[in-house]
Amino acid sequence: MIQQSRFKDLNNNSVQKGDYILYWMQASQRTEYNHALEFAIDKANELKQPLLVFFGLTDNFPEANLRHYYFMLEGLQEVAENLVKRQIKFILRKESPELGVQKLAQDASLVIVDKGYLRIERRWRQIVAENINCPLIEVESNIIIPVEEASNKEEYAAYTIRKKIHRQLDKYLVPLETRSVDISSLDFDLEPLDINEIDRIIESLDIDDSVGRVEEFKGGTTEAIKYFEDFVENKLDKYGELRNDPTLDYTSNLSFYLHFGQISPLYLALEVDEILSPGKEEFLEELIVRRELSINFVYYNQKYDASLKDTLSDWAYQTLDEHKDDLREDIYTREEFEQGLTHDIYWNAAQLEMVLTGKMQGYMRMYWGKKILEWAQSPEEAFQIALYLNNKYSLDGRDPNAFAGVAWCFGKHDRAWTEREIFGKVRYMNANGLKRKFKIDKYIDKINQLCQVKGVDVKLA
Repeated sequence: MIQQSRFKDLNNNSVQKGDYILYWMQASQRTEYNHALEFAIDKANELKQPLLVFFGLTDNFPEANLRHYYFMLEGLQEVAENLVKRQIKFILRKESPELGVQKLAQDASLVIVDKGYLRIERRWRQIVAENINCPLIEVESNIIIPVEEASNKEEYAAYTIRKKIHRQLDKYLVPLETRSVDISSLDFDLEPLDINEIDRIIESLDIDDSVGRVEEFKGGTTEAIKYFEDFVENKLDKYGELRNDPTLDYTSNLSFYLHFGQISPLYLALEVDEILSPGKEEFLEELIVRRELSINFVYYNQKYDASLKDTLSDWAYQTLDEHKDDLREDIYTREEFEQGLTHDIYWNAAQLEMVLTGKMQGYMRMYWGKKILEWAQSPEEAFQIALYLNNKYSLDGRDPNAFAGVAWCFGKHDRAWTEREIFGKVRYMNANGLKRKFKIDKYIDKINQLCQVKGVDVKLA
């Protein structure tokens, strides 16, 4: 059984006498461990109707560019292949999702959608709910504890949400059974885009193509599982000890797959929970508590990227505001940050890593954000620059974790520290800390080698 608390009726309409059940796939872009898909199969079998799966491909998603679209389409290619095996028609169309769903809903008995947390995702669902005749049921599948079950308000920090999550884990850490449809929908002729023609689809989209696809990471559940299995076998035991070291690679590389819903956090948690490993608790803390804290933030604060005043706790905003006119020895423009033209070789290396690979090592991302705060004209300008760069170049940008991660650099979900210039009571980081904690020059060597492999004429020295 799927927990009832994962379901939410988005309108009060009655089931219609349509030709099919429609699953509007948007946030959970996978066929494995997808509660929305399995619930849709249940309803299709119950009503003795075929099931169709629709994905609306818009070229107007905020700040998404070619890098993001290519990775997403690679994942959807695998979705299409897997749905055919399960006798389910996949309909990919180039149209804004909330419009495409309304067209298909005219002949649907019932529409099911996965849950999204960002403003645009919630607005799409509201528009559809108000403009179709059949029910729209939202099913939450991209977090362990449903966001409204974990808490009914925006949480202050990890320590305030941790107990709320842990007391419910036993209820939700339950395997999800795979269903089969009773009636095939493969014969429906609804003219979808050919997902095997990714390059052609990309060319048809009016999107920013200045940020190219990355070769290091390919989209899709199969690729995500490969990274996960390698992580469990070779990295998990030392994850807690070494994950912050930018000279090593002890992270899971799963954040972008989680962002696009290409792998289930429930699947990951269940697998790791069975393993005896010293890194187990640290990994589950990041996957469940920290990730769900980020989702709690954007869900209950829909101004999550508007301004520091809207985003931060009172103490953090007040201390930054009090120090906004402090003298800054170095000030850089957004363009200088983007090109990695600061005086700090370590910051420039982190920026290069993100631009070239679509990811940045986690500890370096914290350092990166702190230095933007220190070197921008004002805290507010720094906040907007950090959001812009992270959303543009990171495969896992434009995500609750990304918005919360950037905000953390400005004091979100953190505590007050010793007061100092520019930062006030917000946590400070500097290059000496990198040198003290790590053999940081090895990180520079790694990025130089990356530039050489990529044919980029940059030499960090």
